[in-house]
Amino acid sequence: MRIALFTDTYFPQVSGVATSIKTLKTELEKLGHIVFIFTTTDRDVDRYEDWDIIRLPSVPFFAFKDRRVAYAGFSDALKIARRYQLDIIHTHTEFSMGILGVEIANALNIPVVHTYHTHYEDYVRYIAKGLLIRPKMIKYFVRGFFKDVDGVICPSEIVENLLQSYEVQQDLRVIPTGIDLAKFDRPEIQKEDRLELREKLGIEPHETMLLSLSRISYEKNIQAVIQAMPTVLAENPHVKLVIAGGGPYVSDLKKLIADLKIQDAVIMTGMIAPSETALYYKTADFFISASTSETQGLTYLESLASGTPIIAHGNLYLDNVIDKKMFGTLYYHDKELADAILDAVLATPEMDPLALKEKLYEISAENFGKKAYEYYLDLKIAKDFNNEYLYEESLPIYLAQKASQVPFVIARTASNLPKRILVTTTQQTRKIVKLSVSKIKSIRNNLD
Repeated sequence: MRIALFTDTYFPQVSGVATSIKTLKTELEKLGHIVFIFTTTDRDVDRYEDWDIIRLPSVPFFAFKDRRVAYAGFSDALKIARRYQLDIIHTHTEFSMGILGVEIANALNIPVVHTYHTHYEDYVRYIAKGLLIRPKMIKYFVRGFFKDVDGVICPSEIVENLLQSYEVQQDLRVIPTGIDLAKFDRPEIQKEDRLELREKLGIEPHETMLLSLSRISYEKNIQAVIQAMPTVLAENPHVKLVIAGGGPYVSDLKKLIADLKIQDAVIMTGMIAPSETALYYKTADFFISASTSETQGLTYLESLASGTPIIAHGNLYLDNVIDKKMFGTLYYHDKELADAILDAVLATPEMDPLALKEKLYEISAENFGKKAYEYYLDLKIAKDFNNEYLYEESLPIYLAQKASQVPFVIARTASNLPKRILVTTTQQTRKIVKLSVSKIKSIRNNLD
């Protein structure tokens, strides 16, 4: 297949969506498909980028300056898409590039599938402080975008339930984003490396290290983990929390840590290099997250791929992923978080190698790519069938329209002939029209 992925965000921009798209592209190419990326410009991109990445002129989105919106190059994108003879389009945004992808799919009469990545109710607060767009308006926006897509990929059961509550009519299929296991297996990371990082962070070998690794923003709910720490420390003073990452909520968290007087037990590292991510996961005893805004959450999978269990706020997605105690501990209310941490420290068993191997394939990028391709194939078959059906249904009308034009075509030609020939031709034309109409009625009756 020749597949085009349309997205507003792609590397070098850092986001879960960009990571998901890169992973999908890689896995589809491993299966032998040709994959193109249609995305926005980025000032950090080499002008001699790979030929299969098409960037359109863009500007920063006013509400999220680290995201961009395309504003030109749409006709060129259509010409390129037509030249590349695409079989299917897969959109990953509901904004500029997503709208363009849908329009190009319609123009080329090929199927378009969409992945719904973002739970927008948690983000409208950033747009005019929530005064411009209300959460209850989101479902109308989503339904409006989906009306022209053939199918929707839900990264988790959470998204599927959400879209069902929006009364979305399109076909929904749950396909969790997988991860590249090799990035987190990392056999070269030895015990000495983990001990060295612990020493750098000020964590003793016998202490329990909790790792929070994400963009530091309000909706990630890291504040709930910090607020649980005093209760945890009262029961177990050998627990340390490491918060890795950067974002707009850093100063608020620092103030909260100071107000609770737990500076000795909470370490904020700031941004860490991507090459160090696996080391942090493997050094931690538990990955922890109190977020309720994740539609899937790749960090959970990255932690498991690193062999580190998680502590997290439960949801429909994690209920399926964390199906054994050795993979982690889930809680469902913030007031339960401290007890969940203490329980995890005391009662989490060692991971069984066979069970872990099965879990890793389930969350792998390889499995993700295969399931995405299966869905593409289903949608393409359905689209081809519909196109053939519509052609057969419209054939009688098409033939009737063509038959009705016959007298005029022949009359134009005959007008330059002698009068006697003209009369004869006109008489023959009437016979042809009568015969054509008779044939059309016969075809229509047979189709009925």
